[in-house]
Amino acid sequence: MIIYGVVNASPDSLALDSIATTPDEAVERAQHLLASGADAIDLGGQGSTDFADVVDRSEEWARVEHLIPALAALGVDVSIDSWRPEVVRRSLEAGATVINAADGMQSDEMWQVASDYDVPIVVPFLSGPNPRAMSMVDADPVQVMIDFFEARLADADRFGLRSRCIVDPGTGFAPPNWLWEQRFEYQKIVYSNLDELRRFGLPLYIALPWKETAQHDELLDIVVRQRPEYGRAHYPEKIRRFQAAAGI
Repeated sequence: MIIYGVVNASPDSLALDSIATTPDEAVERAQHLLASGADAIDLGGQGSTDFADVVDRSEEWARVEHLIPALAALGVDVSIDSWRPEVVRRSLEAGATVINAADGMQSDEMWQVASDYDVPIVVPFLSGPNPRAMSMVDADPVQVMIDFFEARLADADRFGLRSRCIVDPGTGFAPPNWLWEQRFEYQKIVYSNLDELRRFGLPLYIALPWKETAQHDELLDIVVRQRPEYGRAHYPEKIRRFQAAAGI
């Protein structure tokens, strides 16, 4: 698994040790992640949790503008996690090498940005236009995801970009006020059926569970044994331990 270690340029991340708001802090955080088992870096300037303030695109860009060149200078891939096409475009111009499309690639504007740069595209499932405007999934979540990705990949085909897409079940995002027990059961169903998402013939990318609870560890073990090609992690060393325990 290729692991993208998380650097959050938004000051309201729940994972406090992932926060870096200056180039020096970002490089220090990234170097720690890489030394701990990460292969690449995922950078975001807009928090996606219920507790994060939604800032305008100029503020989001200001948060990541000077961090991207500093991270790119480390010589590893840097993905930009954003639902705003303008922020993604400017980030790619500044040195980012992967699109982590927090809008689920649901607009032609984002596809146009992707078509202008020869970079991979992480396409997450969303039950709304962005991670801060999602609704509950009441039907079979795996089938809902299959339907979503069929539509997104039809869009990708229009732009000739299917081969660059990476499928993400979007479990790093959640509707507001979702009780953990319900979210746990949802993620358990999704993670236990990741092979269903391989029907598209594309790599899988998972936002890996990171909190220190027995249920999060159970989810992480399920995911690791599914052998996704990519993962997003706050603590790469933990992922590598779980891989070793599973003989991977």
